[in-house]
Amino acid sequence: MASPRISRVFGAVNIGSFRISAMIAGISETGEMIVLGSGHRASQGIKRGYVTDMAAATYAVRDAIERAEKMANTSVSSVWIGCSGAGLASQVAQVEIDIGGRRIEQDDIDHLLVAGRDVIQPDGRMVLHAQPAHYTLDGAHGVTNPRGLHAERLGVDIHVMLADGAPVRNITEAVQNAHLEVEAVVGSPVAAGHACLSPEERDLGVALIEMGAEVTNVSVHLSGMLVGLASIPMGSADITDAIASAFGIRRFQAERLKCVNGSAIASPADHREMIPVNAPGEETTGPLARHADDKNRIPRAELVSVITSQLGRLMEDVNKALKTLGFNGQRGQQVVLTGGGAELVGLADYAQSALGKPVRIGRAPQLKGLAETHVKPGFATLSGLVLYAAADPVDIRSVGSAYQSTTRYSGLGLVNRVYRAVREYF
Repeated sequence: MASPRISRVFGAVNIGSFRISAMIAGISETGEMIVLGSGHRASQGIKRGYVTDMAAATYAVRDAIERAEKMANTSVSSVWIGCSGAGLASQVAQVEIDIGGRRIEQDDIDHLLVAGRDVIQPDGRMVLHAQPAHYTLDGAHGVTNPRGLHAERLGVDIHVMLADGAPVRNITEAVQNAHLEVEAVVGSPVAAGHACLSPEERDLGVALIEMGAEVTNVSVHLSGMLVGLASIPMGSADITDAIASAFGIRRFQAERLKCVNGSAIASPADHREMIPVNAPGEETTGPLARHADDKNRIPRAELVSVITSQLGRLMEDVNKALKTLGFNGQRGQQVVLTGGGAELVGLADYAQSALGKPVRIGRAPQLKGLAETHVKPGFATLSGLVLYAAADPVDIRSVGSAYQSTTRYSGLGLVNRVYRAVREYF
């Protein structure tokens, strides 16, 4: 059977503190998303979502995208970037215009979106995107496309994602230095939401907790859009560090213990189970761990105790963030956990008890061609990036350029206007 013909290709790079992952996907002629190749490698030059070593970060990005290109047997020249740090923040802006009871045309919608630019208040920060979430007709919410309807007043709720300018420019430059053009920088909560949340959840109200290595992003979605965001500078790597410190072992040993033997739920049998600190074949290397027996084994109960102690601190901060974001009552029921940290055994049950709300694990969607190793919570944001790119959401900053010509210019302003026009058309 012949392979489906690809009409458009998307490249995505998710820059995390633990790993940098890349994906190349395409849209077939039938509209199906097909993953052509994906790859990942250990992160370098990134600390809590910020670039700390430009050369190391550039090398890691180039290596990750080359692995994806080798698997896809094709190359990409531009990518969409996922960003989890950089001081992400979210706000909802609202604007209305008079229609006068007549039928709404596309020009009215464009005029409304152009008017929305004036209500955005970035306060000196960088706007990553400003997208219309849904429209209102005479105060009635939930309108996805008002064209062809009648109303006295037409309004729109605009979701704005903000970030600190300098960290975003550093991330962008690291990717550009890897010989790639940047289509856009996308906040990871937005990308993860595309991958993990159903339209019904986004409409009814859901909290998405993206637990990365060094940053945990808490976002609240309601009425189809992201309405609030909080970042916590703590993640699964802090659990690894706590294990390494408690038992006096190396970080790679602590990471292996956490992933292979760790759990967020204690069991009565944990006290009787002794787990080896060293991997098979390494039994005679390195010093004995603290609290270990003569075979360098530790009680599983102590490992679980260290893990749950760190999780308790994290869930306290998550609870505070949810209360600050107003996620409670009838609209605050469902919680979705995703990110690499969500792969810890028993985490959903632990979080459900700690938060007092039903919790499920959000995984990467089953895209055609996606490697089995990448159908995990840790790669949900990466899959969400290509889904976001394919959706091609409207940004109000690129709408309605025709309305800008109504501004009157004179003197030096007229000269600058002519110069910009010449640059644009020639």
